[in-house]
Amino acid sequence: MNKLPAIDRYIARLIFFPMLGTLVLSAMLLVLEKMLRLFDFVATEGGPVSVVWRMLANLIPEYLSLGIPIGLMLGILLAFRRLATSSELDVLRGVGMSFGRLLRIPYVFAFALALLNLAIVGFIQPYARYAYEGLQFDLRSGALGASIKVGEFTKLGQRMTLRIEESYNDGKSLRGIFVRGENKDGQTVSATAARGQFLATDDPNTIILRLSQGVLIHESPKFAVPRVLTFDNHDLPIPLPKIEAFRLRGGADRELTIPELFVVGKDKSEPLKTRLESRANFHFRIVEVMSMFLVPLIAIALAIPPKRSTSALGVFLSIVLLVTQHKINQYAEDLGARGVIDPLLALWVPFLLFAGLAIWMYYTLAHVPGGQPIGALERVAAKAGARIRGLIRIFQRKQQTA
Repeated sequence: MNKLPAIDRYIARLIFFPMLGTLVLSAMLLVLEKMLRLFDFVATEGGPVSVVWRMLANLIPEYLSLGIPIGLMLGILLAFRRLATSSELDVLRGVGMSFGRLLRIPYVFAFALALLNLAIVGFIQPYARYAYEGLQFDLRSGALGASIKVGEFTKLGQRMTLRIEESYNDGKSLRGIFVRGENKDGQTVSATAARGQFLATDDPNTIILRLSQGVLIHESPKFAVPRVLTFDNHDLPIPLPKIEAFRLRGGADRELTIPELFVVGKDKSEPLKTRLESRANFHFRIVEVMSMFLVPLIAIALAIPPKRSTSALGVFLSIVLLVTQHKINQYAEDLGARGVIDPLLALWVPFLLFAGLAIWMYYTLAHVPGGQPIGALERVAAKAGARIRGLIRIFQRKQQTA
C-alpha cells in the first residue's frame, strides 16, 4: 500500500521532470562551452582526442554543483506556477491545505539535493579537480603520448631534434625523416632517411628509431672532415625525456575536501594566506549548500503570479536571484581569502540577508491577506510591456503609410 498521499505524489511528479530537464540542459550547456576550449587545448598540445572526454568527465561534478540549485529552483517554481495558473492551487487552499503543507515535498527534494551537493562540493569535486589538473600536466609534459607533429622540428630532450615529413598508420610508418643528436664532447650525428619506424625496447626510458635508406653524417672536433655513411637500415636509440611527477593533491584550496579545509584553516603552522584561503573556501562551500534550503521559499513566492496574470516574470527573477547570490558569495570568498574581511563575516552576512529576503517573500505570500511579493513588479512589467507593444504598433503603422 502506498502511504504517500496522492497530492504529494502529484506535486513530486510536477517538480521532478522540469527539475531533471533543467539540470541536464544546464550541465550540457556548460560542458559544450568547455568542450570547444578543451579541443583547442588538446590539439595545440598534440594530445589524443580521447583525453578531451576524460577531462570533461572530471568537470561534470563542478557543473552539477552549479546546475543542481538552478534545477531545484525551476522545478519547484514551474510546478507551483502550473498549479496557480490552472486554479488547482485555489482548490487545494480551499480544502484547507496551507503553503506549509504544500512545501513538504519541495523540502524533501531540497534536503536530498543538498546532501548530494554537499557530497559533490565537499568530497567528489576536489578529487575530480585534481584529476583534471593531472591530465593537463600530462598533456603539457607529453606523458599522454602526444604524437610528434608532422612537418615541425620536435625537441626530444635537450640534445635531440627530430623532423618527420609524413606519417601513416597512426605513426607506425614514417616518411622523410631528419634527426640530429649532440654529445657533451661536441660530437654531432645527423641522419636523413626515406622511411622509418619507432620500436619499443626493454628500457622504458629509451626507444629505437629504425631508419631505412638514408645517409648518416658524423661530425667531431677530432675529425678534419665529417664522416658520411649511407645505409639500408640503421637503428638509432633515442632517450625519452624524463617526465616530472605530478604534484600531490592539495596544491590549491579547490582540491581539498571540506574536512581538510577545516584542518588547514585551523593549523597555526600554515602561512596566514593559506589559512585565510582555506577558511574562505570552507565557508563558501557550506553557504552554497545551505542556500538550497532557501530555494523552496523563494521558488513558491515567485511562482504564483497575481490573479488574472500569466506573466513569467517570476521565472526570470528566480534565475537572477540565484546567479546574483552565487556571484556575491564568490566576491565575498575573494575578500575573505585576501584578509579584507573575516571569512566568517564575509560569507555568512550575505547569506543571512538572502535568508531574510526569502523568509519575507514567503511570509508575505502565505500569511498576509492578498499578499503578493512580486505584485508591484508584475504591474510595472505589464505596463512596460503594453507601452512597448504600443510603440511597436505605431512604428508598424508608420512603415505601412510610408
